[in-house]
Amino acid sequence: MKLDSQIIEEVVEFRRLLHKNPELSGEEYDTSKHIQEKLDAIGIPYRTGFAETGILGIIEGSKPGPTIGLRADIDALPITESSGEVFSSETEGVMHACGHDAHTAMLFGTAKYLLERRDEIEGKILLIFQPAEEQSPTGGSRQMMEDGVFDEHEPEVLIAQHVWPQLPVGQFGVMAGPIMGNSDRFKITVTGSGGHASMPHDTVDAIVAANQIVTTLQTIVSRNANPFDPAVVTVGKFNAGFQYNVIAETAELEGTIRTQSDEMKDKVKKRFFDVVENVADAMGVAVEINYMDGYPATVNDEQWAEQVHSTVHRMYGEPALPSLTPSLGGEDFSRFLQKYPGVYYWLGSSVGEGQKPLHNPSFRFNEDAIPYGIEGMAQVAIDTLRTLKNKN
Repeated sequence: MKLDSQIIEEVVEFRRLLHKNPELSGEEYDTSKHIQEKLDAIGIPYRTGFAETGILGIIEGSKPGPTIGLRADIDALPITESSGEVFSSETEGVMHACGHDAHTAMLFGTAKYLLERRDEIEGKILLIFQPAEEQSPTGGSRQMMEDGVFDEHEPEVLIAQHVWPQLPVGQFGVMAGPIMGNSDRFKITVTGSGGHASMPHDTVDAIVAANQIVTTLQTIVSRNANPFDPAVVTVGKFNAGFQYNVIAETAELEGTIRTQSDEMKDKVKKRFFDVVENVADAMGVAVEINYMDGYPATVNDEQWAEQVHSTVHRMYGEPALPSLTPSLGGEDFSRFLQKYPGVYYWLGSSVGEGQKPLHNPSFRFNEDAIPYGIEGMAQVAIDTLRTLKNKN
């Protein structure tokens, strides 16, 4: 059944409403209300209260069968928008810079499209609107599960898509195994002994020690990590000092460690502690380390990655499926996939020349990708249910 242009128009309108009114992780109350109003309007039953603002919608097919889940994240980022869109964020310091507005609107559009194709649905499709995806390392997926999101309706397979500005509209990023990385965070507090800038011999300079830590941390990837097993160590924040003629007593470093395999994660984490503690000892400073294990790697089940690949190939042909490598970006859907088999794939959404990456204040989403996001996810859901039913 052809996707009705009215569904596309409604999804565009809904996406722009959400984009203008973004809400941070754990604060998605109005967003949740908007989603509930949309589900009410098309008669889809749902339950609320999972991780506070999360929603579970239920679509019953015309025939009995297995249960699968489709997930969209609903939160925004603490970024001041500078995209120039006429529907830019009206909330100062908050922006949908990761496409979650599009994910939410497209999942609603997918639901509406699936209702028109209920006769093709052999089983049950869960609509999972997840909050707090950006709130690493806590996240919303684990809390939704702890709150019983799947207690009554348990899925056999979970599916999610994410807009991907590195790909043109009409292409999909599909792969088995890891597609997103482990994403850990750290904060290091370095404490020395401050004093007058003219008398360094009476002090222990926290800035010099912290700088040495930053430099030495880079050797973990260059000299300790297997170059064929990806790892990244980034110090993204360095705060120290308060006056030009005072040697700083304390310095704070914050950053992230990204890896693909659990073996590399463990190795880099151990080496991280060794480097920080040994450099601090050599420099005569004290250090306090707060290491936060973040989202695990997002690992796609081989069968269900192949299912998405097969469906997309049938719908759009081989050019829609370029060969790609994984990203080391973090993704909270990974915790769902630790409990249930499934697949997470990328949806091409580039605006072309001038495209900014995800999490950039000038990020823009190409709304021409919306039909692909709706049609693709709907057909993947129908085909997955059929495969499961034949398998059982």
